[in-house]
Amino acid sequence: MSNKNQHRNSKFSLFLCTSDFNIPFLPMDFEGAKKFILQKQNEELPADLAYHDILHVEDVYRVTLVLGEMEKLDTRAQNLVSMAALFHDSGFILNRNNHEEVSCEFARKYLPGFGFTMEDTETICKIILATRMPVKPTTLLEQIICDADLDYLGRDDFELISSKLYHELFSNSLVNSVQEFDSRQILFFESHQYHTQSANQMRKAKKEENLQIIKSRIVGNH
Repeated sequence: MSNKNQHRNSKFSLFLCTSDFNIPFLPMDFEGAKKFILQKQNEELPADLAYHDILHVEDVYRVTLVLGEMEKLDTRAQNLVSMAALFHDSGFILNRNNHEEVSCEFARKYLPGFGFTMEDTETICKIILATRMPVKPTTLLEQIICDADLDYLGRDDFELISSKLYHELFSNSLVNSVQEFDSRQILFFESHQYHTQSANQMRKAKKEENLQIIKSRIVGNH
């Protein structure tokens, strides 16, 4: 093959050709996408979101890494579920109701610019949508993000994070008192379950302890 043809073929390999135009094929830039969406949320999430803030996003992302390693995900699967975690509440920027759908719109808008394929982006959207309540995950990646999203229920910092959720709900007139909030928490705890073996191994026992603390608090208030 001539040098001219070799150059033409190597240049062609950088493009996916359609009948009308050439679309650049980019390698997945996970770190670039991560930096972009974290910065966007840090700058644009409403200030009155005491719970659904950038710290929550970073926490869910971190837990997907832990659970992904425990569940032995390969690199591609780990990237998909972790990117879904980074995007999953970004929709709060525009809409508190149905924010998961808006998060998917953001993913479809921005991820192709970081080299994510249409297939990968749609998988990420399915993972994001799995966090809608009540959760009904059907794949391992969906199970991981659902467990990561509510990982704090079975942690030592549960009371701190729970208080942030209370203040967010109270400031938006979605709950009227701590007593009402605690009653809702008990119902939520009793209907909630972790889906992966890893999350159950890490969090189930402490989650039960946290539930008993809430119940004892309600008894003490009567």
